[in-house]
Amino acid sequence: MKLKKVLALTLAAAMTLSLVACGGATEEAPAETETKTEEAAPAETEAEAPAETEAEESDELTYGSIKLGESYTDITTTIKWIHHKTDREEDGTIAKMIAEFNKVYPNITVETEGVTDYQEDSLLRLSTGDWGDIMFIPAVDKAQLSTYFVPFGTVEEMDQYINFANEQASEGICYGIGYMGNAQGLLYNKAVFEAAGVTELPKTPDELIAALQAIKDNTDAIPLYTNYAAGWTMGGQWDAFLGAITTGDDTWLNQKFVHTAEPFKDNGDGTGAYALYKILYDAVANGLIEDDYTTTDWEGCKGMINRGEIGCMVLGSWAVAQMKAAGDNPDDIGYMPFPITVNGQQYATAAPDYAYAINVNSSDDNKAAAMVFIKWMVEESGWCDFEGGYPISKTAPTSFTFEGVNIVSNAAALEGEEDLMNEMNAESELSFNAGGDAKVQAIVEAAATGSKTYDEIMADWTAAWNAAQDELGVEVKY
Repeated sequence: MKLKKVLALTLAAAMTLSLVACGGATEEAPAETETKTEEAAPAETEAEAPAETEAEESDELTYGSIKLGESYTDITTTIKWIHHKTDREEDGTIAKMIAEFNKVYPNITVETEGVTDYQEDSLLRLSTGDWGDIMFIPAVDKAQLSTYFVPFGTVEEMDQYINFANEQASEGICYGIGYMGNAQGLLYNKAVFEAAGVTELPKTPDELIAALQAIKDNTDAIPLYTNYAAGWTMGGQWDAFLGAITTGDDTWLNQKFVHTAEPFKDNGDGTGAYALYKILYDAVANGLIEDDYTTTDWEGCKGMINRGEIGCMVLGSWAVAQMKAAGDNPDDIGYMPFPITVNGQQYATAAPDYAYAINVNSSDDNKAAAMVFIKWMVEESGWCDFEGGYPISKTAPTSFTFEGVNIVSNAAALEGEEDLMNEMNAESELSFNAGGDAKVQAIVEAAATGSKTYDEIMADWTAAWNAAQDELGVEVKY
């Protein structure tokens, strides 16, 4: 195995995970570890509260034991929270939420610090212990969670209250709670689709290409904005649809992909990796993108789609709030499932973004105050919904809906094969979900210039994948 490649790819993967939305970066690639269907609470309604647990009847500090407005009201203390959301620090959103929290808990002072280079800086602070009481968990091994953080409760207990209880867990104990979830789909302008005469959201690649053509024919909007120049909007976004979304199989991405002989073959039914990337190739080849893909503007595209100058973009659901805030037409911004249908069913994956955690070295009062604040943020602040995120709380109101779509998580790698995908990515140099922007940009370039057919690109990928399997001695099973 080529060690330098693996090290470089591991670093690239870490960098991809660190690109969370703070002002203008991306919130993509949250980790997916457990196979589970997550169901959002009905739109604009409140779900029934979970039954009281044993923890609620004891003096043990757990998430489930806290009753907001009743528990720990006698604590007077100051807690500090470091986070990556510099944009919400600067626009006053976080300050407003804390002010609302203080109406219920006036004696808990919450100090905050938005950190620009959060992924690197938070890891440095974590090693020294100099970070305060609450942080968003950076890229640490699951085995280290108990070293740094306070348990919220068992995964089984926490599963009553939140989605993704197992994402930041070790040995059946939950140490982190997402502040929002990310779902994978297409961001689109409702008014543009209506003006183009597209009355139903596309559910297949052919239907999407037809919708993009209608936008080109009937409006002045750019049908599909590639965001080619940004880089991370290429591999980081398109690769995210691999797995259950394109195959209907939640074991494909992390268990079968590495063992598949021809993962990029044409299934003939508009499914699989072949159909996924062909959407991009066909859109470019048919002139359904911006006039000059090399000059795309990430910051500028936010206002463009808000004004109806763009039909759709491939971005995670985290981007909804940014696009709505970029102009006077927030209600025109919509989010749709990715248009691939497997045996009559559409799928979407969802996973948490950064997760709240509490410093294991904080004082008892600060631990309690921190857990109260986190529970209020998750259940009462409305922050997740404000950001357009897939719901974390199972009891808080949500406006996120993917009607008729199965929300799933891609299953974790098999025991003993946890690093195999990283090794395959490094050896093949394709880097799926690990900073492989160049390979997706190459699709745009080939389609625009006609230098390669789409089938030639897929044949190249297959050859690289098979060579990597041979080099690493990977058993081909499928």
